[in-house]
Amino acid sequence: MKTMKHIIILGDGMADLPIERLGGRTLLQTANKPMMDQLAREGRCGRLVTVPEGFPPGSEVANTAILGYDLNKVYEGRGPLEAASIGYEMNADDFAIRCNIITLEDGRIITHNGGNLQTDDARVLIDYLNEHLAKPVNEREGCKRVQFICGIQYRHLLVIKGGNKHIVCNPPHDHPNEPWEPLLVVPETHLQETDSSRLSPAATASLLNELIVKSQELLAKHPYNMAKAAKGERQANSIWPWSGGYRPSMQTLMEQYPQVKSGAVISAVDLIQGIGKYAGLNIVKVEGATGLADTNYEGKAQAAINALRETDFVFVHVEASDEAGHDGDLELKLKTIEYLDQRLIKPIYEEVCTWDEPVSIAVLPDHLTPVELRIHVGKPVPFLIWHRGMEADSVQQYDEVSCTTGSYGLLKLQEFMQTFMNK
Repeated sequence: MKTMKHIIILGDGMADLPIERLGGRTLLQTANKPMMDQLAREGRCGRLVTVPEGFPPGSEVANTAILGYDLNKVYEGRGPLEAASIGYEMNADDFAIRCNIITLEDGRIITHNGGNLQTDDARVLIDYLNEHLAKPVNEREGCKRVQFICGIQYRHLLVIKGGNKHIVCNPPHDHPNEPWEPLLVVPETHLQETDSSRLSPAATASLLNELIVKSQELLAKHPYNMAKAAKGERQANSIWPWSGGYRPSMQTLMEQYPQVKSGAVISAVDLIQGIGKYAGLNIVKVEGATGLADTNYEGKAQAAINALRETDFVFVHVEASDEAGHDGDLELKLKTIEYLDQRLIKPIYEEVCTWDEPVSIAVLPDHLTPVELRIHVGKPVPFLIWHRGMEADSVQQYDEVSCTTGSYGLLKLQEFMQTFMNK
């Protein structure tokens, strides 16, 4: 008997809340998504708690949990995961923190993405920030106390040598249209500092806030933003650091699940690539994969098919619905769900149905990104699992409401991966 292969297709932030202008339906209930509904009818469904109590409802938390990891043992924030994806090898004394380039107007956070900043433009801004803000540990040493590392689009990395992770940061996508100054970094106050090799939490917070303010002064004068201002367009005019930590210690999926001999991750997002790298997955990059609604769905589908031919496990992540949710764009989020259904899930399904090898498909989001709230919400998400010949349950379509009656019930955290890998 041939070993079952497994593929997870994840629509980031795809789930939503009931929306009055849609007659009280969610976007998944409204979208034309015949492929997801077919898989739900032929497979089995349930709901999944993806965010452990006490953790923020972010993609770094939810995707790590979906892949079967105990966040209490491995969580170190987004920064170290994105460092792995970018190719920055963290040292023991590094503190790596995600660093957005955002848009501020009239003292408020307007957008977390710098007006949809593109990577080529971002690289120029990151080089400019390094030129003016990167600083050595001391004048005699060559290594930098502060260093900016370019990532993708608005998502970048800030590394502080000897920085301390015991600080409180506010993700910019959770605070649209709010004043930025009350959201500055503060130290955790309940900790007794014992690590003398690192800056104190207070000193780390102070340094980060200094960098935020200085970045605003510098970026306002950069030709890129001056040209944007002249056109009345949104500027990429401030850094915003959040979700930092030290180098994590994670087992690979191969060490946890004997069914997995090799695997691949496909995503346009550094964070997901970083999780995949620590999980022992090969990072497959797809030309034209943008992390937005204009991403190359067909290219991702073909890359997933190719990877599934060669490996046992594939994780395909699509960011588009999350970005549309953060922008509050209902029509665009609806389109991203339909694009995922027809342009990615359908060709993968049609291909694996021709194979002799059995393939199990799971479809789910990592968290809710409601268009009317524009932030992440850590409620349970709907999921489906399908493979040829499995006994179906009574669910007839894939959405937040229908999946409440699914035969898997309500799973929590690592239970999803354990259930999926046993199919």
